[in-house]
Amino acid sequence: MELADIPVRTLRGQDTTFGEVVDGRVALVVNVASRCGLAPQYEQLEALHTRYGPRGFTVVGVPSNQFLQELGSADAIAEYCSVTWGATFPMLEKAKLNGRHAHPLYQSLTEIPDDEGKAGRITWNFEKFLLPTQGTARRFRPRTVPDAPEVVEAIEAALA
Repeated sequence: MELADIPVRTLRGQDTTFGEVVDGRVALVVNVASRCGLAPQYEQLEALHTRYGPRGFTVVGVPSNQFLQELGSADAIAEYCSVTWGATFPMLEKAKLNGRHAHPLYQSLTEIPDDEGKAGRITWNFEKFLLPTQGTARRFRPRTVPDAPEVVEAIEAALA
């Protein structure tokens, strides 16, 4: 199945497809968690979304409690992201990332290797996948901050 055809549900409960969410834009898909020590990355994600959005880029947040650090309800997640970090980028509903019950989006994304050639399980919150409209997808591990030079360079190249 193509990524664009994968059914998803937004954080607000709207059934759609991943393709409709990204709407032909370069996307940075990130599994997020409100109570993670890496949550300050929300601010950098929003800055990227704002800076590159007019050029055809979007961040897509995917809340997950896979590592037991996400809030319980969609409303609580939405409020936290908006009030605490000013996040305006699209958010999907809370999803499982690893294992037999992983969301189909993550079943596909985890096949993408990082720069060291390692694919497979999501290792922690804030793992990032850059999905260009053409070319090769990139995977950045959780501790790589969203505005790291290698991420920004990859976004710029995907938008060129």
